[in-house]
Amino acid sequence: MDTLQPKDCAWWVEQAQKLSWFEPWKDISVGESPFVRWFVGGKINASFVCLDVHINAGNGNKIAVYWEDEQGACRHVTYHELWRMTNYFAALLRDHGVTVGDRVVVFMPMIPEALAAILAIARLGAIHVVVFSGFGADALRERIDHVAARVVITADYDIRRLKIIPLKNILDAALQGCACVQNVIVCQRSAQAYPYSLEAHRDVVVPLKNAWVYDLPEQFIEPVAMPAESPLFILYTSGSTGKPKGIMHATGGYLTYVYSTIRSAFGIDASSVYWCTADIGWITGHSYVVYGPLMAGASMVMFDGAPDTPSPSIWWKLIERYRVSIFYTAPTALRFFIKIGDDCVASADLSSLKVLGSVGEPLNAQVWKWFYHVVGNDQCPIIDTWWQTETGGFMIAPQVEHLQQPYKPGSVTQPLPGISIKLVDEHGKSVPQGKKGFVVVTKPWPSMPLGLWDDAQGIYEKTYWQKFPGNYYAGDYALQDADGDFFMISRADEVLNIAGHRVGTAELESALLTHAAVAEAAVIGVVDDIKGEVAVVFVVLRDGFVEVPELKKELIKVVQERVGKFVAPSEVFFIQALPKTRSGKIMRRILKAMVLRAPLGDLSTLEDDAVLAEVLAVYQQFIDNKGL
Repeated sequence: MDTLQPKDCAWWVEQAQKLSWFEPWKDISVGESPFVRWFVGGKINASFVCLDVHINAGNGNKIAVYWEDEQGACRHVTYHELWRMTNYFAALLRDHGVTVGDRVVVFMPMIPEALAAILAIARLGAIHVVVFSGFGADALRERIDHVAARVVITADYDIRRLKIIPLKNILDAALQGCACVQNVIVCQRSAQAYPYSLEAHRDVVVPLKNAWVYDLPEQFIEPVAMPAESPLFILYTSGSTGKPKGIMHATGGYLTYVYSTIRSAFGIDASSVYWCTADIGWITGHSYVVYGPLMAGASMVMFDGAPDTPSPSIWWKLIERYRVSIFYTAPTALRFFIKIGDDCVASADLSSLKVLGSVGEPLNAQVWKWFYHVVGNDQCPIIDTWWQTETGGFMIAPQVEHLQQPYKPGSVTQPLPGISIKLVDEHGKSVPQGKKGFVVVTKPWPSMPLGLWDDAQGIYEKTYWQKFPGNYYAGDYALQDADGDFFMISRADEVLNIAGHRVGTAELESALLTHAAVAEAAVIGVVDDIKGEVAVVFVVLRDGFVEVPELKKELIKVVQERVGKFVAPSEVFFIQALPKTRSGKIMRRILKAMVLRAPLGDLSTLEDDAVLAEVLAVYQQFIDNKGL
């Protein structure tokens, strides 16, 4: 890995100085990759820089969170109210023995109390482990056991598409045989929603009645001055490619990096009304729902619900209602709205929007154009971001203040200040412009992981640092044009080798999406006696289109014309919904298992029961040798 230059150090010092530190650092960085420690000697607290800084500046009455759910409930939470909730939870955790270094699991819906719980854990110097509320008992138990959590904070239930999800019951099932958890804090949204049990001497109920924050005692829990290199949180990867890994991020470097990148990319400040649609259970929710906007003193929208409930216009009505200026979402959601048509978008006044953003997967040119034209009305720059759970924050993204037209649909542009990225071949040598290569990070950055939790086998080094020694291996393919702009292609393990030609699945999927009938597409590779591997396509049609033999021929032709005849799909299957993880990643292994009539494997991470039913029905058709 390249060494940090004086200008790099000066940049990170400038960024760190924008935060409030209890004690200054003595060394900017110490050690060598993969174990570099940042701002060593400095002390800081995440809760303090998100809340107390604004309270002390006299901005406690500013709205921190505009919250709604799909049933129409609405709350406006000020910074002072969020601060009071945070102190309440911190006192509750302290009184139940939580101290510096303890792990506390958060298994909660998208409610303001989830933010307070996370910040309360950080306030005490404990380590938060947020688990997405859509996970089942087995996945939850695995994470609780692995970190030996002392306390779990949950809610009685969540609601999705007007269906109750019994979070407390799921947690109780997860805790069967689990000896590490000493207390469970239950945020009770309603005493009548559904029955659940309480275990004496373990469970503590916090009734979230209307305006409950005003009934709280005025109390202050001193934020613990934490060493910059101490762990702030552990977050597990989605597990779409094997056993989940518990990524550890440090306090000082992570906070510095997130604050720097959200301002560089989006231009966020205290006047912004910001909405990131991600769940707090994923890294986007950590960095750019919890920490980034709160450090910036912005107001954020938080919605607990599905994008089509109570109606497909709900997202756009929320933007209109709260005059959202920065909107950050995922291509998966955008494709959903493309599929159902533009009317729901057109029904709302989106004139408040100034900046749009995308996260989670490559934003192909067709979806980029729809986002820009239909949502942004040709007025809003699109900040298409590339980063990972492991990186902690944006690595490659446009900077809104420096972004110039003409825009390049599908490009994440260039690395943010202080970040050095190269594209290399399998031998670690730089590839020429226009040729795809592996993405590697060649210099340390402040939010790089501390490592993996409980990693006696050295999996962290083997996974990310061994393939190209001295460089962080991201596991992604990209290409770079003559201007130095990056275009993300796919995961390196989502690459087909057809007759000796390597082609990313995202390239084929982008070609398919240019056809007017296609809402979503997924491509897998299967073994072929002649070509070695051939492409098989799964397609979700837009409303108004039906499956006919001529359409299959048209789609194959589109791929031939746009990518090449050598990659012409051997088969096209039409399906009602693609199997995806709860983080929106297409589960190609399930599609491949269908085609090969092999066991489907673990289906616990599928996004909802309807998709699971669809997958099982389609799988049975393959087993019956009928195909689709």
